[in-house]
Amino acid sequence: MKTLPKKTGVEAVSKSSHLWFMLKKHKALYLLMLPGILYYIIFKYVPMYGIIIAFQDFSVGRGIMDSKFVGLKHFIEFFYVTPDSWKLIRNTVMLNVYDLIFHFPAPIVLAILFHEIRNKFFKGLVQSISYMPHFLSTVVIAGILVTFLSPTTGVVNHFLVKIFGMDPIMFLGIPEWFRTIYVGSEIWQKVGWGTILYLAAIAGIDPTLYEAAKMDGANRFQQMRHITLIGMLPVMIILFVLNLGHFMETGFQKILLLYNSMNYETSDVINTFVYRRGILDADFSFATAVGLFQSVIGLVLVVTANRIVRKYSETSLW
Repeated sequence: MKTLPKKTGVEAVSKSSHLWFMLKKHKALYLLMLPGILYYIIFKYVPMYGIIIAFQDFSVGRGIMDSKFVGLKHFIEFFYVTPDSWKLIRNTVMLNVYDLIFHFPAPIVLAILFHEIRNKFFKGLVQSISYMPHFLSTVVIAGILVTFLSPTTGVVNHFLVKIFGMDPIMFLGIPEWFRTIYVGSEIWQKVGWGTILYLAAIAGIDPTLYEAAKMDGANRFQQMRHITLIGMLPVMIILFVLNLGHFMETGFQKILLLYNSMNYETSDVINTFVYRRGILDADFSFATAVGLFQSVIGLVLVVTANRIVRKYSETSLW
């Protein structure tokens, strides 16, 4: 059995000095990174200590260290005792599947269309208009949706009644409409801003590739398919893997503002359930257990997807 040679003191010192040299050389870049690193340490890693209460009957008066340990009690309660648990999981999964199918490709398509526009003024104008919804708060977006989709005063129903002679539709009162409304509003709000990374990827493509393709007789569609899309592929893969990390999460604020007793059948998701049990009912341990379940699923999906893309392509998160 072979044994690896131990590192000498000289090698350790040289590595340490090299690290300090790199820190001094790139200190400006590391200072720029510092706020982001501190944010994740303070708001993402330090709060992980609170995961302990998912396995306790947490009492605010006793604190984390003195609360009774109950093991997997809250997880079992969610999956086997809570009557709507599988409906919550189904609604969460369905919303995220629709979001991946329709929302994820939308910025890719729009970025390609922006790239194909030759008039710079028109291109800049359309890009600016597409960015605007991103800067509206979720409350404003939800207010616009409620107003526009109102069965009495909404613009959409007014159009349907006057133009097509249809009866008014109570969009937010029909469960079957909720997923369409949610995903459609997500596309409208975020598609323009989502094109930024893809446009940056397109800008990094070597222009000589397009010139060579033209000389070979490729039309614009063929150039788009074989050069533009391929050049965007690494960014597409990275963003897809990152999106899978939030697969069991949804736009909590928007759903909270749009859901009601009439559309609960499709709008009630895990996040809204956690909000009701954790904040309104003050059942902190149960809510933490459900939230931990979401996070574990997201972690498994990211690790699995990254392993798959690393096996079949040269691009991966790690």
